[in-house]
Amino acid sequence: MDNKRSYIDSYPTLAARTQRFTLGLPKAFAASPDGERVLFLRTRGPEDRAGCLWLLDGDEERLLVAPENLGADGPIPEAERIRRERTGERSSGIVAFSADEALSAAVFALNGTLWHLDLPTGVLRKLDTAGAVVDPRLDPTGDRVAYVTDGALRVLELADGNDQEIAADDSPDVAWGLAEHVAAESMHRTRGHWWSPDGTRLLATRVDQTPVQRWWIADPADSGARPREVAYPAAGTANALVSLHVFDLHGGSTEIVWGDFEYLPTVAWDAHGVLISVQSRDQKTVQVLAADPATGRAELLHEQHDPAWVELVPGTPARTASGKLVVAHDTPSTRHLMINGRPVTPEGLQLRAVVDVTGETVRFQANDEPTERHLWVHDPTGLRRLTDTPGVHSAVGPVVVSNTETGQTFAVRRTGRQIRSLAAKPALAPRITWLQAGERQLRTALILPSWYEPGMTLPVLMSPYAGPALQLAVRALTPMYPTAQWYAENGFAVVIADGRGTPGRGPAWEKTVYGDTLSLPLEDQIVALHAAAEHNPDLDLTRVGITGWSYSGLLATIAVLRRPDVFHAAVAGAGPHDARLYDTHWRERFLGHPDENPEAYDRSSSIPEAAKLSRPLLLVHGLADDNVVVAHTLRLSAALLAAGRPHQVLPLSGATHMPTDEATAEGLMRHQLQFLKGALGME
Repeated sequence: MDNKRSYIDSYPTLAARTQRFTLGLPKAFAASPDGERVLFLRTRGPEDRAGCLWLLDGDEERLLVAPENLGADGPIPEAERIRRERTGERSSGIVAFSADEALSAAVFALNGTLWHLDLPTGVLRKLDTAGAVVDPRLDPTGDRVAYVTDGALRVLELADGNDQEIAADDSPDVAWGLAEHVAAESMHRTRGHWWSPDGTRLLATRVDQTPVQRWWIADPADSGARPREVAYPAAGTANALVSLHVFDLHGGSTEIVWGDFEYLPTVAWDAHGVLISVQSRDQKTVQVLAADPATGRAELLHEQHDPAWVELVPGTPARTASGKLVVAHDTPSTRHLMINGRPVTPEGLQLRAVVDVTGETVRFQANDEPTERHLWVHDPTGLRRLTDTPGVHSAVGPVVVSNTETGQTFAVRRTGRQIRSLAAKPALAPRITWLQAGERQLRTALILPSWYEPGMTLPVLMSPYAGPALQLAVRALTPMYPTAQWYAENGFAVVIADGRGTPGRGPAWEKTVYGDTLSLPLEDQIVALHAAAEHNPDLDLTRVGITGWSYSGLLATIAVLRRPDVFHAAVAGAGPHDARLYDTHWRERFLGHPDENPEAYDRSSSIPEAAKLSRPLLLVHGLADDNVVVAHTLRLSAALLAAGRPHQVLPLSGATHMPTDEATAEGLMRHQLQFLKGALGME
C-alpha cells in the first residue's frame, strides 16, 4: 500500500515528464514499395523530448539520426513554431520528415536548417538554403526539395545545389506554400504546397493576411520580450485571401479558379490531375472540383448541401486508379462512404476518415459502436472489417495503429512486423465500468478507486470533453484515463461521458448543437451523472465537481453557472468563454455569422451569465495561447468581479493552449486536485 501511495503521489511528476505517457511512441511513417523498410520518428525513451529518425529494416530497428549530433542550435523559425502549434506537436528535435516514393532518401528541417539523408549509403548532409527552412517536401522522384522561407516558396535541386525562388511577394502579409490559421486549426489541412506525381510541377497556396485583424500576444512575466503579432480571424471578421497556383519550375504559373467560395479545405494531385474541395463561408455547401493544371479550369464533380453545415471528413475527397470519386455522404442517421456516386457502407456504420486509396481499394476508419473505431476496406470484392479487438484502430501510411484498453501497438501493414513503443506505461491501470446512460444511451465511463468497497461514499468528478470533434468515452488507453484513475485514487468517482454533439453517432446527433453548443451537452452530462449514481448509489451527489479544458473548460463553467444545484465546483482551463473571439471557420460552423445570429453567440458564451456564479470556480489559462487567447478568461473574470462573484484565476506564464513545461504541467495537476478537494469539503 505504501508503494502504491508513493506512486499516486508521484503520478503528476511522471505524467509531466512523459508528456502524459506519449514520449517514446512512434509516429510519422513512410515505407518502401515492398513494405520491408519503414522510416519513422520516435524519441529514445519515455522522458526524452527530442524526436529522432529511425528505420525498421526487416526485423531490425536502427537509429539513423539524433538531433544533438547535428549541432543545430538556432531558433525555431516563427512559421515553424506556428505550424507545430496548429498540428499539436509537443516534442522537439526532428518532428517531421519527407521521403521519396522509393524510400531511398529523406529530408527534414531542424531549427531552420535543411538536412538530406541518403538511405542506401547512410550519408547525411546539410544543404545550403536561402534562409530558415519550414515544411520541406521531397519530390516523389527524390531529385529536389520544395520549402518555405520568409513567406517565399523555393525549390532546391539536389544534384547541383541550384536554389530557385518559385513564388514570393513583396508584402510581409503574403506567404506562399503554408496553410492559413483556419485551414490548419479547423479543416484538417496543415500544409500549403504539393508536388505533382512526376515531380516536375508544384501546386501551392498564396495566403494574403492583409484583411485579417491583428491581435498582440505578450507574456507579462517576460517584460523584456516584444509582443507577438497574430493575424487571427475572429468570428464575423475577414478571413485571409487564399488562392491556388500551379508552377512548372521554369517560370510558368497558372491559377486554379474555383469561383467565390471562401474556404479551401482539401488539395491533392493524383494521377488524374488536381482534385480540390471548396466550401462556402456559411459552410452549408461543399463542392469537389477537378482542375486542369495546364489551364486552371475546374470542373464540378460533386456538391453537398446541409441546412446546418457540411462536415469535412479527413481523407476525402479522393479518387481511385480508375477515377471513381470517393466522398462522404450523409443521411440523418449515418455518414456513409460513397464511391462513384453510390453509398457502399450500411446504415449505422459511421465513416470517420478515409485512410488511403490504392488502386480500387479504399481503406477507411468507421464505427458502429461509438466507443470503438475500426479499420475497414472496400474493394471490388466488397466490404470487410480489418480489425477486431475493441479499441480505436487507424493507419498512418503503412502502419496500422491500434489503441486498446491495454495500450498502443504499431504493426506494418504488409509484413505484420511491429514497431516498438518506448513510452512508459502508467502503473495506475484504469478501472472502468462502461455504462449507457438514459434513453439516448450516452456512452459513459465510470472510474472508481482501487481501494473502493461498497458502502464507501465518494464525491464525484465529471471530466468530459463533450463537444464537437472529440470523443473521450472510447475503449482505448488514452492519456485521459490514467489521469482519471489518479483522481479516483485521491478519493473521487470519475465520470466521463460523450453526449450530443460529439462524433460517432451520425450527422443528426452531431448537429443537435447547431445554434446552441452548450445547453444539450450540459443536459447530457447531468443524465450521465444520474445514471452513474443509479448504477452505484455510493456516489455522493451533494459533492460534484466538474473539470475541463478548451471547449470543456467552457462547459464546466456553464455547469456551475446554470446548474449549481447539480455541480458544486468547477475547474475551467483555456475555455472559449466569449464565442465572438474564436475563429471564423470553427465558430461560424455551429453558430452562423454573429451579426445574423447574435443570440446564438450569447447562448454559447459564459460571460453573459457571470452574475449567476454561486459555486467555487478556478479559471486557468496560458498567457501565450494563440488559439483560445487569454482574453476569454480575462473577460470572464472581469464580468465575475463586476458582479461581485468570488473566483480564482491561475495564469500560466509562457504556456500555449496545451501546457508542456514539466513544472507547469505537474504543478497544475496538483493545484487542481487541491482546489477540488477544498471546494468539495474533502480535506
